[in-house]
Amino acid sequence: METTETSPGVTCFSINLFLVNEDQVHRDLKLTKQRQHQGLSLQLATALETAELIIQDGDGVCVFKFTVTRETDCCRVGTQSFLITVGCLSIVLQFRKQSEFQEFHRQLRREDKPAQTQESVFDQRTADSSALQYFQFYGCLSQQQNMLQDYLRTATYQKAILLNEADFKDKIVLDVGSGSGILSFFAIQAGAKRVYAVEASPVATFAEMLVKSNHLSDKIIVLAQKIEEVLCPEEVDVIISEPIGYMLLNERMLESYLHSRKWLKPKGMMFPTYSDMHLAPFTDEQLYIEHYARSNFWHQTCFYGVNLSGLHSFAVDEFFKQPIVDTFDMSILMAKSVKHCINFMEAKEEDLYRMEIPFVFKLLQSGLIHGLAFWFDVAFVGSKMTVWLSTAPSEPLTHWYQVRCLFQTPLFGKVGQTLSGTVQFIANTRQSYDIHITAVVDQSGFKSGNSLDLKNPFFRVLGWLLGQESLDRGTGQTLQSTVTATMAGMLDEYDVNQVQRVFMSYRMCIT
Repeated sequence: METTETSPGVTCFSINLFLVNEDQVHRDLKLTKQRQHQGLSLQLATALETAELIIQDGDGVCVFKFTVTRETDCCRVGTQSFLITVGCLSIVLQFRKQSEFQEFHRQLRREDKPAQTQESVFDQRTADSSALQYFQFYGCLSQQQNMLQDYLRTATYQKAILLNEADFKDKIVLDVGSGSGILSFFAIQAGAKRVYAVEASPVATFAEMLVKSNHLSDKIIVLAQKIEEVLCPEEVDVIISEPIGYMLLNERMLESYLHSRKWLKPKGMMFPTYSDMHLAPFTDEQLYIEHYARSNFWHQTCFYGVNLSGLHSFAVDEFFKQPIVDTFDMSILMAKSVKHCINFMEAKEEDLYRMEIPFVFKLLQSGLIHGLAFWFDVAFVGSKMTVWLSTAPSEPLTHWYQVRCLFQTPLFGKVGQTLSGTVQFIANTRQSYDIHITAVVDQSGFKSGNSLDLKNPFFRVLGWLLGQESLDRGTGQTLQSTVTATMAGMLDEYDVNQVQRVFMSYRMCIT
């Protein structure tokens, strides 16, 4: 029998019931399974500070009825049972399905902790529409496939875990935002005793299927909730997660990753352990002209008899608010990068609400500075080895690519001059960031900058794949691709392996 809502505020579950008897002579505990107490239904009605439990047999006859308060002795047993002691009577409720137990436990904890009736930290910082889109998207197997097929990403995670096997052997592990559960499987491969895989999107159902089909139900426990709301059964030795978005920060999953530390033991470990965000000035006249030209459509004065030119300036502003997701050759960088570190073992969630990165670049070449380029590295610091995952333009391509933010007006700088300023990241309720850049060439005093919306990037790399953009910056030669890509909001949904192959062909053409 599935979990059902029998009346407003009352939920019904299918259970088996066991009595716990204590031998008064030897003080031994005996678990008694009574035939008449199998195949029962449990009705749960929760109020602000109490919960009423009514257990009935198949004929609707009440077997037990009692009220649970914060003072009631009760606890979970294993993955789908619950122990309640009322006076001298102790009973174990065994739920037919783990999902039913999780729902029962969640509702019961509402009474146990009145504060839980308030919005979670995630709900407070996230607009409902954004959360709905986010979880629906990651609930699709196609998106899970795209991430799994990013060889560099997946292989690096497995390498980091297996090369530090001693950190996982016989340990309790928490997988935050587990998706398909791939990192949980890696932890088991390294000898983990038990893994709690927390996933709030519908893909949690598929993850549980994989766990069962791989015969690991006794080791991997899927908890279909947000990490901000989940009640982990125990503290953990290691937290693993892939909380990374474009430009490192997009999707604001890093905050959930930091939030999960409340379940980490005092000397526990986190994989990844810290990240470095890199930024550097670049010159790319073709990109700037190309991006500006996107607004030419709105220059038309007779579009089916309608003058569109009044919107041209607004179109330019909108397009320049878009960070550009693509990749580039290192030769366009005009200075050594500046690095900003986030230590996941120490940082607080609040630290990511507003970040300001100051920079001073000493220019290594003269020319027009068209904007700032961003990429990131993450480190997995184990007891045996530190493993790095890099998205630098000098490294093999990942599905994160690199991100470039154009200045509204390019700046001219000479070799030896300095470019200084700040980059501000301000978190918003759309699970992303507003970016504000200010920059000045110190010797000339010329200033520029831009304000951008990380939620709405421009995926320039797709133009390459569809043959709509020039791949050879020098000759205008175009490489055709048979890839078809579909974008959903700020998220990528295309085959990164095919992108990598096309990009390597491009590099061969220009070198």
